[in-house]
Order: sequence, then structure tokens, then C-alpha cells
Amino acid sequence: MENLYIIIPAYNEEENIEAVAREWHEVAASVGGGSKLVIIDDGSRDNTYRKLCELKETLPYLEPITKKNSGHGATVLFGYKYALENKASYIFQTDSDGQTLPSEFWPFWEQRTSYCAVIGHRNQRQDGFSRVFVTKTLKLVLKLIFGLSITDANTPFRLISADTLERHINRIPKDFNLSNVMLTVSLIEANENVKFIPITFKPRQGGVNSINLKKIMKIGRQAVKDFRQIKKQMKRPISQENYKDMQS
Repeated sequence: MENLYIIIPAYNEEENIEAVAREWHEVAASVGGGSKLVIIDDGSRDNTYRKLCELKETLPYLEPITKKNSGHGATVLFGYKYALENKASYIFQTDSDGQTLPSEFWPFWEQRTSYCAVIGHRNQRQDGFSRVFVTKTLKLVLKLIFGLSITDANTPFRLISADTLERHINRIPKDFNLSNVMLTVSLIEANENVKFIPITFKPRQGGVNSINLKKIMKIGRQAVKDFRQIKKQMKRPISQENYKDMQS
């Protein structure tokens, strides 16, 4: 029986986490069959994890996890590996800030057998000019380095089959800040059957964004260096052995 693991990283999201958990729990419960809503507390300094543990008492599909802080990308990667280790059939990733709509999940789910991955396209972002600028800059960088034109490489609204994720996850370096970007690049570079669907992307629903423009620029500079190194590695076939130096 197929199941779904919804992976959500969370850092200092005590203001948002209850609403987000309840909304996405309904999705996991509707799919059923051993599905899980896995919310990973990335070493929050507030009461995010405590709230998750309290919610677990009334939300049976919720699986709270806490770990040492390592950043968004590394936490997403942790969640992907956790889902694969627990025999998920499909993995869906979104974020804990309430910017995405659970109601828009279902068109993705309906197309799960037609595509290896279905990724959201934030065509009308409502989270500010700086974020739109970052997305457009990232698209240009990926075109220059990898020669790929990707609609929206970093969208935190994506459904992927477990076997597809297994084929590509070892291309993502350990603790990489832009795990979803690298996953999308790997999928497109390998000519996987990927579908992009427009989604709503609201302003943050509460709390304070932990990533400011200064941090974004720092991550971006490092990402360009990492992308160049990854490009060299991608000339070889996909295998864990070829990427073990990136995973260490």
C-alpha cells in the first residue's frame, strides 16, 4: 500500500507551528495507509518542539523530531533520508511558515504516477521584492553554471516518488544550504519526467524570518562555489561512490 511522508523543517516557529501542523495533518490523514506528517525541529530556541509534542497527543499522523541546528537545507535533506529509511512511497516537502496552501496539494497527488516529481512554481509571490529578486538571480546562476533553464528550482512545495529520490539524493552534499535546488538540478539534468505547477505563495503567516538579505547573499556566494564543484562531479554517472567525497 502506498503512503506519503510530508517533510516540514521548522526553526523558531512557535507562532505558526500549530496551524501549519493541523492543516497538513489533514492531508496525511486523508492519504492514510501509514502516511506521516514529519515536522523536524532544527534546534529551535523557542517552544516549537514542545508545541509539536503537545499536538502529537491529538494528531496521530504527526511525527515530531528534534535535532541539533544545521540549517534549512540540511534539515530538508535529513527529512528526505528519514522518509526513505522508513519506506515512504512518496515524499512531499513544504515549509513551516504558512506560505503554502494544503488545498493545492491534491493536484500534485493526482499526478503522482504520471511524473517522477511534481514541483510548485511560485509565479505570483507575495513575500516581497527581495525574495523575487533572489529567485530570478538563482535561475540565472543555474543557467550559467549548469546550462539549465529551470522554472523554479527552490520551491518548498514538491512531491517526489521514493525511487526517484533514491536515484538523486546522493548528489546533494551533506549540510548543503540549497538541497532542493540541487535536487531539482539533478532531476532536470538527468531528463527525469518533472512537472511544474503554479502555486500560491503567501506572505509569512507569523513569526520572524530567520533568513535576511545579508544571510541570503552569504549563502548565494557559497552556493556558486559549491555549484561549480558539483558540476564537475555531475559529469560522472549517478552513484553513491562518486559522491562520497561530497557527503563526508
